[in-house]
Amino acid sequence: ESCLSMNLPSTPVRVGLLTVVLLPGLAACGSSSNDKTATGDSHTAAVTITAADGCSIDRTSFAAGGISFKVTNKDATAISEVEVLAGDRIVGEKENLPPGFSGTFAVTAGAGDYTLYCPGAATEKTALKVTGKAGSVGSDTASLLKQASDGYSAYVTTQVGYLLAGVKKLDTALQGTDLKAAQDAYAKARPYYEKIEPVAESFTVGKVDLDANIDARANDVPASRFMGFHRIEKGLYQDRSLTGLASYGAGLVANVTKLQSLTKGLSYQPAELANGAVELLDEVATTKVTGEEERYSHIDMLDFANNDEGSEQAFAQLVPVLKGINPALTTEIQDRFAALDTLVGKYRDPSQASGYVVYSTLTAADKRKLAAAVKAVAEPLSQVASKVAG
Repeated sequence: ESCLSMNLPSTPVRVGLLTVVLLPGLAACGSSSNDKTATGDSHTAAVTITAADGCSIDRTSFAAGGISFKVTNKDATAISEVEVLAGDRIVGEKENLPPGFSGTFAVTAGAGDYTLYCPGAATEKTALKVTGKAGSVGSDTASLLKQASDGYSAYVTTQVGYLLAGVKKLDTALQGTDLKAAQDAYAKARPYYEKIEPVAESFTVGKVDLDANIDARANDVPASRFMGFHRIEKGLYQDRSLTGLASYGAGLVANVTKLQSLTKGLSYQPAELANGAVELLDEVATTKVTGEEERYSHIDMLDFANNDEGSEQAFAQLVPVLKGINPALTTEIQDRFAALDTLVGKYRDPSQASGYVVYSTLTAADKRKLAAAVKAVAEPLSQVASKVAG
């Protein structure tokens, strides 16, 4: 699922899946004989994924500042994601890129040694180097960008606080005997994770993969590691029993508490907000529209709505500065978010604990409309990171 990068404290962070990774201070992962200094714009790069060669990039030297990566998957079925890490953390990524598709994301990078990382590819790691000093921005723009970062940081802190409160109530319900109360508590806890999913997905701690432990679905991880929200969901909705779920509730509280400690005090680059906003919509398109996420409870519309809200909140922090850069693009994205919000609102159902209709009642036509509305936002939204990265 999908990630967002951050300026993390010193706690080590590791990210799995296919990633373009910026790792300041990391020893070079590839041979210097593979270094390329492409002609053209030193703030752009093309990453090509193929079944034969894995993951390759057209340049390995960049000028400090905003860097845009255009990723194209030509024919690789086993590789579909690219991330950028800073230190041991992600600073940008493009996920869910099947063969024949392409996508763009941007990062802001200072001088240092970096790595293009593509797990599972024939060539997994390629050393990158960024040199020079990023250009300065006007004081007004700099102020707006800081406001965006501070605003999003406050939003994440608030949502993680609500998430922790929600999973504690779920844990209490799992220790009782009322199945309906536990199901309601499950539905009430879910929104807060969905709003900040890219933040939660962006790191693991040591050997502990917090995102997997909190939100992995059955078959995403070995059976012995199936322990978070969706393990509880299976018990509540498929098995329809509270037996054995108390330990999973306690584990979920512990992992969300750890997530709260790691997100406290984080700061975010503007491009990271934009990338995260797109990633949330990618989550909708790949797991919510298909009904894969909540396969036992069928409350996918709740997750859908909150991925949408989280994306819109991340974008909203950037609106003041983006208006000065590209007012037409800003208006286009706002209008398309409004249309998506209106469409999602049509599926509200106050009689359900989730507040939305059961996803299995949607028709194929409903799902096509929702997918089209998500795509309509995601396409212009994908341009934002490169506008604010520099």
